[in-house]
Amino acid sequence: MDWLQIMGYVASAIVATGMTMSSLKTLRWVNLFGAMTFATYGYLIQAYPVGILNSFIFLIDIYYLTMIYTKKEYFKSLPVRADNLYLLNFLDYYKDDIQRFYPDFYYKPEVNKFSFFILRDMAVAGIVLASEYEPEVLKISLDFTIKQYRDFKTGKYIYDVYVDKFKEAGYKILIAFPSSKKHQKYFVKMGFVETNHNGKISYTKNLT
Repeated sequence: MDWLQIMGYVASAIVATGMTMSSLKTLRWVNLFGAMTFATYGYLIQAYPVGILNSFIFLIDIYYLTMIYTKKEYFKSLPVRADNLYLLNFLDYYKDDIQRFYPDFYYKPEVNKFSFFILRDMAVAGIVLASEYEPEVLKISLDFTIKQYRDFKTGKYIYDVYVDKFKEAGYKILIAFPSSKKHQKYFVKMGFVETNHNGKISYTKNLT
C-alpha cells in the first residue's frame, strides 16, 4: 500500500467520522478536512471528478462555517413555574444525559428560586434551576444544555446577561458543585473560580 492509498483511506475515515457528529458545527469542520484531503487525493491520482467535487464540498463547508460563526443568534430566557408540566417532561426526557453531568441531581421543585429555559432563536436550548444555598448565595442546581447547543454560547448568555436577574433578587455569589473535570472546566470558562466550601470543592462567581 503506497502513501496515496493511505491518503484515500484517511480521507474516507475523516468523512465517515464527520457523519457521526451530532453538532452541526463540528460536522462541518470535520467534513471540511475530509473534503480537502479527498480533493488533494483526487488531483494527485488524476481522478479529476473526485478532486473537483470535493473542492466544491470544501467551499460549501467554508461558506456554512462562515455563516455559523457570523450569525447573530437570538437568546431569551423563559421563566416557568417549578411544577410546569413541560419542565417536568423535559427533565424526564433528558434524565440520562443530565445524570452524566449531575449524578446526584434530584429535582426538588419546592426549593427553586429560579426555574427558566434558555431559548436560542426560539428553540429550547437548555434549562437552569437555582436554589438558595445561603443568604445572598445562590446555588446553580442544574445548568443543562441540549447536546447540539453545547458551544458555550448558552452559558455566556446565562452568566453574562441573565446574571443581572440574580443580582436584582439580592444574590451576591453564585455557587456550583460540578462533579466532573469537563463540567468544572465549563464553570471556569463561565467565570467561576475554584473554592473550598465547608470542606467540599465548589466553584463560585462573585456578582458584586
